[in-house]
Amino acid sequence: MTRDAGRLVVGRYRLLEVLGEGGMGAAWRAVDERIGREVVLKQVKLPSGMDDGTRAAVVARMDREGRAAGTLKHPGIVTVHDQFHDPDGLPWIVMELVRGPSLDRVVKDGGPLPEAEVARIGVGICEALAAAHAAGIVHRDIKPANVLLEGDRVVVTDFGIAAVPGEATLTPYGALLGTPSYMAPEQINDHQATPASDMWSLGATLYYAVEGRPAFAGHTTAALLLAVSRSAPAPTTRAHALRPVLRDLMRRDPARRPTADAAADALRRIAARPAEPTRALDTRAPRPARGTRLKLLSAVVAVAAVIAVPA
Repeated sequence: MTRDAGRLVVGRYRLLEVLGEGGMGAAWRAVDERIGREVVLKQVKLPSGMDDGTRAAVVARMDREGRAAGTLKHPGIVTVHDQFHDPDGLPWIVMELVRGPSLDRVVKDGGPLPEAEVARIGVGICEALAAAHAAGIVHRDIKPANVLLEGDRVVVTDFGIAAVPGEATLTPYGALLGTPSYMAPEQINDHQATPASDMWSLGATLYYAVEGRPAFAGHTTAALLLAVSRSAPAPTTRAHALRPVLRDLMRRDPARRPTADAAADALRRIAARPAEPTRALDTRAPRPARGTRLKLLSAVVAVAAVIAVPA
């Protein structure tokens, strides 16, 4: 795919470099030569031998991602500039270039984040989800890889499997709609995804950010799905102030999970807390216990007495 670098797409977008690549396509950094703006082009690549029904479903999913994100105007949601089909009938989405890593990459490179920072990031995700939910759109794939961090800005991206009002659910045949570690139990159990499902995924995402590991584990996809659908999250070791928020977000009953607005309020309070002062390291040698001190004192007195005896 890198051999396409330098290619001009639909006479306007010059491909510069691959930002990410998967089995179904790639995201390119590109330049819009008409207005001189750098953008991201999301390109679909379909494997040979794909049947017509699956091909149509993949193309429809990509079209829907453009429409879902394109209807939302919010600083916490990646902006869609354009959408088009190339001469092969494959869809492309033109999005803003967010110059920052994903939350997933930040944790993998630097380890778990402090609670206040996780809470701040959570507020940004909540605000984006509140805008999407108010428009009737459920993201359905909130996860660390779909949260971009550009300075203080938190951006939710990839509405590829978003549920849009009035549209049928479209997915490649046999594909799993979502990412197992971050899917709500009701999604795994084949129930309708709702805004509450996004809130579960938010909880799992924040858990990963503060703990440095997913809330659920399994050696196989089947074992992981079973753990999410039936088990409780692994106990937290780093989350303290965040623990009750994570608990509420990942309640098994969707009706008991907080809304995006309510979760944002709780997270703001945590983010606003002053950082705990760092305790100074005591470099003094530890004082011996009382009994030990008496023995040392006796030894010192005895030595002094020996030294004092004239030769």
